[in-house]
Amino acid sequence: MALLFPLLAAATPLNVEVLYLKQTTPRPPTLSTREIPPPDAGPAGALVAVGDSNTTGRFLGHHYALEIVEVDSADEAIAQARAWLNSTRGIIVADLPSQTLAELVALKSQQVPLILNATNPDDAWRVSECRPYLLHTTPSRAMLADALAQFLIARRWREWFLVKGPRPEDEAFANAMKRSARRFGGKIVAEKTWSFDTDLRRTAQSELPLFTQASDYDAVLIADEIGDVGEFVPYNTWLPRPVVGTQGLVPTAWSPVLEQWGALQLQNRFTSEHGRGMTSADYGAWLAVRAVAEAVTRTGSNSAENIYDYLVSEEFELAAFLGRSLTFRSWNGQIRQPITLVQPKAAVSQSPQTGFLHPGTELDTLGFDAPEVNCRFKG
Repeated sequence: MALLFPLLAAATPLNVEVLYLKQTTPRPPTLSTREIPPPDAGPAGALVAVGDSNTTGRFLGHHYALEIVEVDSADEAIAQARAWLNSTRGIIVADLPSQTLAELVALKSQQVPLILNATNPDDAWRVSECRPYLLHTTPSRAMLADALAQFLIARRWREWFLVKGPRPEDEAFANAMKRSARRFGGKIVAEKTWSFDTDLRRTAQSELPLFTQASDYDAVLIADEIGDVGEFVPYNTWLPRPVVGTQGLVPTAWSPVLEQWGALQLQNRFTSEHGRGMTSADYGAWLAVRAVAEAVTRTGSNSAENIYDYLVSEEFELAAFLGRSLTFRSWNGQIRQPITLVQPKAAVSQSPQTGFLHPGTELDTLGFDAPEVNCRFKG
């Protein structure tokens, strides 16, 4: 205990206030309603991170406070963000659709905002719409697709049957998988869009074998982010093949089944506080708050600008229960992180896979590398 006295004596009290801004969007009706996302997915992870940060921050005189604001429209979200920034508080964890996120990053204010995108996977924010002071703690669709493609190629399952839903999000994930196929040597041998005009709860066994009929393929790729048709595809394909993608074997930043690298400690804390498993949205929010806390600890500053400068510097790294220290890419603000491949009851693998090399770090084999990015970003 004596070793703590010099540290406490030199500590400068700091209050760090974070706004968690969430826009709720109506969930479309689906055939498969067995796994509806928890209503507090995202904010729950941020709350755990604030608790973790205050546990260590009290020795330095640092106190973290989280204000959670949930709104139903973009106008409400921007009004709340403007009020927050006008009160000279600059750190916002964003849980927003892309249109609202675009309005937020364009918001003019005397206060420099640091925005941490905790849930939005749209690739455009990492490749063409990068912005200074906008960081991403959730993986892009490209990262998820690359992680899955590496696993398939490592298993020598190179020919893929792609089944996608009709929604824009499904098309976006399908396009990410096509990019990954070109990048790593996979091949889309067949592609079909499910029209959702049949009740698969009653007809999956007769409909899906015919729908997935083709001469040969090594795996079935599912692009169905809302989880409608994809839940019925495993064990109903024309050929006996693994099902991967948004259902089946799923690439994810986090899952309740993760236990390695001390992850069980975080899982237990989260479950104790919220009575459920920790989702990928929770983890993205947890990462955002913990990254801020790490920067505050290292810099001794609660300024959004100083925190941002440290986060995108070579000095920043964050231990985050994934077996590797996480850092932010200097070319687009995306956090580098391994992606875990899970089935409902267990973790199967983690990407990057062995043998996929990079001159800097193998983590940069997932998602958009520096030469692929065509937007300006403060590094």
